[in-house]
Amino acid sequence: MIYIASDHGGFGLKQTIIKFLEVNNLAVEDIGPKVLSPDDDYPDYVKPLAEKIINDPESKGIVLCKNGVGVCMYANKFKGIRAGLSWTPEHAKTSKSDDNTNVLALPALYISEDTALRTVESWLKTQFSNEERHIRRLRKIEK
Repeated sequence: MIYIASDHGGFGLKQTIIKFLEVNNLAVEDIGPKVLSPDDDYPDYVKPLAEKIINDPESKGIVLCKNGVGVCMYANKFKGIRAGLSWTPEHAKTSKSDDNTNVLALPALYISEDTALRTVESWLKTQFSNEERHIRRLRKIEK
């Protein structure tokens, strides 16, 4: 399962990504918001997304806000979440292969729809490398 959440700043791009995932027959659940509201706050949606991923470690998450930083910072507050902010397919690939991210944060204001979709696709297709140096580093972070 792929969980996705945003705030008003990422709402439009979130809708585009949901359609992309559905067209590609990937299971996606929209955590919210369900309607555009300029007064919403991303923590209200990132927290339930993080909790779902913690309860289903095989799942993944995508979070969006205007610059991607806030959603990324908050997601990383939850034990078991490894969120990374990416803005290109190449960067997203290394965030997964080297750092085993389970949440992709996107900067909706600073990325085109095309680049965002290619970034999501690259991230989803990439596997963690399982190289000892990356495993060692992740273990240090977990402590």
